[in-house]
Amino acid sequence: MSRIGKLPIPVPAGVTVTVDDENNVVVKGPKGTLSQKVHRDFKLTQDNGVLTLERPSDSKPHKSMHGLYRSLVNNLVVGVTTGFEKTLEIVGTGYRAQAENKKLTVNAGYSHPVVFDAPEGITFETPTPTTIVVKGIDKQVVGNLAADIRAVRKPEPYLGKGIKYKGEHIRRKEGKAGK
Repeated sequence: MSRIGKLPIPVPAGVTVTVDDENNVVVKGPKGTLSQKVHRDFKLTQDNGVLTLERPSDSKPHKSMHGLYRSLVNNLVVGVTTGFEKTLEIVGTGYRAQAENKKLTVNAGYSHPVVFDAPEGITFETPTPTTIVVKGIDKQVVGNLAADIRAVRKPEPYLGKGIKYKGEHIRRKEGKAGK
């Protein structure tokens, strides 16, 4: 049995989950609506505020997808209730970011600023000029956008300058004098 797949998904009050005939799961909550298609062989049951995902057999393809679909549906429920956020830190002299009106402007040592437009349901915050917070209800979109922002200037191993995730450890190198 899949350790992740067999876990029940708690559905808080104020969240409605509907499953249609084609196994499309639609979750509506206080922050918005998300949907995910689940493989046609899997069966979603809801009772007493708990969702469970059951696989039809113990074949290898069904075993490999069981935990995946459980995690995807759980991310829908968490997204519409609390949402997701990724925090990025900017390290470097003159490197900074500014968020205004669904746009994020990043100055990362290039001759021009890099501008990101927020997709639907995503917001940018810059509590300090060197901190970027990406918030939204869809975990995949938040993670991909944070990765795109980080790719503007990845942290380099000698001085550690660049854009990194909060809490990310950068392996440092000694440089030429370290021989």
